[in-house]
Amino acid sequence: MSGDVAVLGAGMHPWGKWGRGFVEYGTTAARAALADAGVEWRDVRSVVGADTVRGGYPGYVAGATFAQALGWQGARVTSVYAACASGAQAVATARSQILAGQADVVLVVGADAAPKGFFAPAGGERPDDPDWLRFRVLGATNPAYFGLYARRRMALYGDTPEDFARVKVKNAAAGALNPDARYRTPVTAEEVAASPVVADPLRLLDICATSDGAAALVLSSMEFARRHGAADPVRIRAVATVTPVYPRTVLDLPDIATDSALAVEPAATGFRASIARAAYEEAGLGPGELSLAEVYDLSTALELEWYEDIGLCAPGGGAALLRSGATALGGRVPVNPSGGLASFGEAVPAQAIAQVCELTRQLRGTAGERQIPGARTGLAVNQGLFGHGSAIVAVR
Repeated sequence: MSGDVAVLGAGMHPWGKWGRGFVEYGTTAARAALADAGVEWRDVRSVVGADTVRGGYPGYVAGATFAQALGWQGARVTSVYAACASGAQAVATARSQILAGQADVVLVVGADAAPKGFFAPAGGERPDDPDWLRFRVLGATNPAYFGLYARRRMALYGDTPEDFARVKVKNAAAGALNPDARYRTPVTAEEVAASPVVADPLRLLDICATSDGAAALVLSSMEFARRHGAADPVRIRAVATVTPVYPRTVLDLPDIATDSALAVEPAATGFRASIARAAYEEAGLGPGELSLAEVYDLSTALELEWYEDIGLCAPGGGAALLRSGATALGGRVPVNPSGGLASFGEAVPAQAIAQVCELTRQLRGTAGERQIPGARTGLAVNQGLFGHGSAIVAVR
C-alpha cells in the first residue's frame, strides 16, 4: 500500500500581533483550506488540532475546539501537543488515520495567540520540569540557548556574525514577497548589525519573534483525491517524528546539562540530522533530490546548522553554502522561500503546518513572486522541546 496522502487544501491566517483569540485564527485558516480544497465541511470525517498551552482549556483540546467552532457535524477529533513539533504530529496523526482507513478526509489545524516577548514556561511551581528549572536555576530564556548554538558554531567552524546576518537578509527578502508573513520589509546586513544585542553574539534581528497566526491543511486518501477530481495533487510521502538517542552530547532546550559519554559511545548522527534522515529513508529519496526546504530558523545561526543536518552540505559547510547563494531564491535549493520564522515569528502549533502550506504552494506552482521553477520535492523540518523530531517530505 502506498504511504502517500493527498494535500487537497492549504490555508493560513496572516501572522502578526492581532490581539484576538487563537480560535478565530484557526477557523479562518480552516475555512481557507476547505475552500482551497473544494471540500465541504460536512465531508470532513476527522479533525486533528495542534494544541496551544496559551489558550486555556480550549487550547488543550484544540481538535474539539475547532470542530465546535466550525459546527458540530459528527467528525472524530484528536488533539496533540509536541511543543514546536505539534503541527507535524498533527499531520502524522491525520496521515495515519487516512492510511488506516479511518477517514477519507481529515482537517489539520494549528493556531496560537502568543505573548509579547520571550516564551516562558507554564505557570506554577514544578521542580521536576526541566523547562521550569532552566528558567529558575539558570535564568535561561530561549534566546540564551540560541546564543550558545551560535557561539558553538563560531568556535567549531569559524562562522561569523556577518554570516548570521546574511541568513536574515536572505529570509527577509523572501518574506517580503509573502502576503501571509508578519514582516514584509527587506533588511540589510547593516541593519542586523545595528540592532540590539539579545544573547551575544545574536542581535534582535537574528532571533525570531513570537506571533499570532494559524495554518490548516485538508488531507485525503489518494482514492478520494481522484474521485474529487484531483488527478495530480501534492502528496505527503513521509513524516518523521523521531526522538534522540542516548547519550546526547550537545546541550539543547530545555536541558541544562549533557549526558555522559563515558560508558556509551555517542551516535555518529546527531538528533537534528536523524530527523531528516528518517524522513528521507521513508520517502526513498535523498537531499540531492530536494527542490526546496523549509527549516526551523529560531535564529539565523540555527538555520546554518539545519543546512548541514538535512544533508545540503557537510558539517561546518553551512556558511559557505549560504555565501554561494545556493539557499536563496534562484539558488540550487532555496531554503525558507516562505521567509521562515525570520519573517513570520513563532506561532507554535501552527508553524510545522505552515511549512507544509509553503511546500504545497511551491509544488503546485502557485507561490507567486517567490515561486521556485519546476519544484517537485520539498522537505519541512523542525524540532520540538523535549526531543520531538519533525520532518515532512512532500512531492508532486
